[in-house]
Amino acid sequence: MSYDGTDFSGWARQPGRRTVQACLEEALQRQPPGLSVPKSVVVAGRTDAGVHATGQVVHVDVVPFAPAAPGRIPVDERGVPDLTRMRGRWNKLLPTDVRVLRARPAAAGFDARFSAVRRHYRYRVSDAPWGVDPLRRNDTLAWGRPLSVGRMNEAAHALLGLQDFAAYCKQREGGTTIRELQHLEWTRIDEHLLEVRVSADAFCHSMVRSLVGVLLMVGDGRRAVGWPGDVLESGRRDSAVAPAHGLTLTAVDYPPDEDLAARAEQTRAVRTSTDR
Repeated sequence: MSYDGTDFSGWARQPGRRTVQACLEEALQRQPPGLSVPKSVVVAGRTDAGVHATGQVVHVDVVPFAPAAPGRIPVDERGVPDLTRMRGRWNKLLPTDVRVLRARPAAAGFDARFSAVRRHYRYRVSDAPWGVDPLRRNDTLAWGRPLSVGRMNEAAHALLGLQDFAAYCKQREGGTTIRELQHLEWTRIDEHLLEVRVSADAFCHSMVRSLVGVLLMVGDGRRAVGWPGDVLESGRRDSAVAPAHGLTLTAVDYPPDEDLAARAEQTRAVRTSTDR
């Protein structure tokens, strides 16, 4: 899936609020009789209000459809409809800021959330003195100071690996903050446009935005290169959290089909700081 998070209160369904999950589930329900899809979907990563996605992944458990009647979408011998045509129906029903890009039957044991081995995010920033290009205002942060890619990448080294990211997470009761940060690299892609690519086995709440916010303060010279590592060691969350709109979930990786169920079981286990 892909979506522009600007006008959404995040992924997860909330009473009285417009969410991506609610829009998708309502579209799945609005099928011809006999072709309705169960309501609840499972998502790879729940994004916050204002966060975008170009590579979100969801799964939904369904029952085989009955053989298609004349005029209905064709169904194969497994009871699976023509998913290309189904995708077209869903996208006609969805608002224009949400798109289903691909759909296919999942392999046995697949779980969009727990089978994932890593998630990839991108955060974009403009350090132009005049702000941000108006056409990029919804997915790029305007930063009012010149930024040093070298300083930010040097500071990022201390954050890589399997560590306790309590200082970079909005903690949830009963949740772990142990994560393996696998990639964190800044690149200047245009004269005044920078992006950071971030990959991890999983992210806790607000983790990417907290990492970005701290590194931006190093990049503009207000903090020392060693400060992000000191924040990590302290275990105390800093208030330097970047705004949501610069963040995009770009991809989710999964293991080979034969390893999907084992990966899901492994991920469900509570991690400790000694896990490897």
